[in-house]
Amino acid sequence: MKPFSFPNQRGRGLLIYSGGMDSTTLLHECRSTIALCLSFDYGAKHNGRELHIAAKNCDQLGVSHEIVTLPFVSEIFRSDLLISGGPIPERDYDIETLKRTVVPFRNGIMLSIAAGVAESRELNFITIANHGSDHEIYPDCRPSFIESMHRAIWEGSAQKVALLAPYTHLDKRAIALRGKELGVDFAQTWSCYKGALEHCGVCGTCRERKRALEGFDPTPYAEGDSL
Repeated sequence: MKPFSFPNQRGRGLLIYSGGMDSTTLLHECRSTIALCLSFDYGAKHNGRELHIAAKNCDQLGVSHEIVTLPFVSEIFRSDLLISGGPIPERDYDIETLKRTVVPFRNGIMLSIAAGVAESRELNFITIANHGSDHEIYPDCRPSFIESMHRAIWEGSAQKVALLAPYTHLDKRAIALRGKELGVDFAQTWSCYKGALEHCGVCGTCRERKRALEGFDPTPYAEGDSL
């Protein structure tokens, strides 16, 4: 695979990094231009697992990593993804199931903070691994949202920080195949919303992970490997 380059890429940037398979693939693609990976602890049930993996991957790749803590999200927002919410649904993602795990305007909050960090550190761009498989349910993953946030960040930053989201029109399987070609160790990524020691294998995000990684999935699942 040819080295990854962003359209209109300038200088050094910041990656919003969860430790999941999508943002880990993006980290491998653009690692030579990333000055900082920024992760968020916002009170999700799986934050402990994903943030541990994020820190480990950044250390292995020699990329600076910082965690921003947002305790107010779990305190005042409503979502079953949060510690303050109900149980994680154990079935395929559909509209009603997904609504329960949406954290309202999560990407908007993270991008706004990332914009301030990028400008404070004199970085030129922010990048995020939102993707096409999330468009139907998550408003803050859609092309129109990303375009609007790019304009807001660009206009609201003195040094004109760009927002780059190269996976916006790719589905999760396409990202997984890119990661495979890049040699990403998907065993060192986290998806499960439950946040136990192993991926549960039955929640919507585990099922989505299985489909994306079918044929080269190294993940041990607590409930077996069938879709």
